Amino acid sequence: MKSFLLTLYYRLPRLRKQSQWHFLLLFPWFIPLISYWIVEDRYLADPGTFFSVTFLNLAIASVCLLTLDQLTQLVVRRYPNLGQTWQRVWRLLLVFVLVTPFFILGGILLYDTFHLFGYQHNPESTGQVLLLNLAANLVSVGIDESVYSLNRWRENTLEKEQLKKVSLQSQYESLKSQVNPHFLFNSLNSLSSLIADEPDRAELFVDEMSKVYRYLLQTNEGELTTLGTEMAFIQSYFHLLKTRYGTGIQLDVKIDEPFPAYLLPPLTLQILVENAVKHNVIHASKPLLIEIKTTQVGRLVVRNNLQQKNNRMASNQVGLTNIVAKYRLLAQTDPIVTSDRTYFTVALPLLPPTPS
Repeated sequence: MKSFLLTLYYRLPRLRKQSQWHFLLLFPWFIPLISYWIVEDRYLADPGTFFSVTFLNLAIASVCLLTLDQLTQLVVRRYPNLGQTWQRVWRLLLVFVLVTPFFILGGILLYDTFHLFGYQHNPESTGQVLLLNLAANLVSVGIDESVYSLNRWRENTLEKEQLKKVSLQSQYESLKSQVNPHFLFNSLNSLSSLIADEPDRAELFVDEMSKVYRYLLQTNEGELTTLGTEMAFIQSYFHLLKTRYGTGIQLDVKIDEPFPAYLLPPLTLQILVENAVKHNVIHASKPLLIEIKTTQVGRLVVRNNLQQKNNRMASNQVGLTNIVAKYRLLAQTDPIVTSDRTYFTVALPLLPPTPS
């Protein structure tokens, strides 16, 4: 008994915070009404009987409530989203309909077995108690689900607003990082080295550079782009990198059908390629290999070999954070990021194309 009281004492604050209406429902009318139906007129005739029966039934109800709380949390953790309301509701109803009669009938059996307070079993009263309990269960689940759904809706709204801010920041940072003077200086420096000696390559470089800037300036207007469009941009972007680093950088692409028509957030690949270039040694004797390939389960895997710079600045993970935020804003599963001593890998979900 002492162990039960201690458990109840420490769990009541959380129960009160999550389901305080249960106590308002149970104590003022449900517990006294059931108590009256069990011991009848003796319940109101004798103060000692009144308090003893009320305390015993409240103790049984508290154990029942603790059990319901545990099972409710399991259901909610398994089906937490607003889109899973029906799966959550019918399982909660099943939990309440199975658990509460068990405690009610168990309590009645306790009264009948030990003849507590002169109890005599009355099937009609038992049926009334079970019907009242069923009504209370429907009200309980209804209130629980209403409160939970309202809180989830509010949390989702706040989270969506936060993700929108992160997405806008991501677009700004991506554009700023490419249009800034440093990137432009490197591009023009590579161009100037080609003009005198290799004018044909210089012309091609200008064409690819214009494609890169055009894509950077236009692509953030939409939430999604096709993988084929993104890969065309990456080829132009990689051409600029290849001109600068020569044999020190390599790109291996394997995109299977029908995935070029699939969708992903724009500039996602540019962020990953840029991160690979920023944080790894690039040298002809130690080339940086960037692989982009699709899998049969509809993911795009971007992988590079690890040869990290010794004097590199610690990564603040802003690029990966922005990518994750974009996918969450689209209500999609998060990209999977893995790293070992050899490779850094990011697996991106690809969204099926919308029907025309």
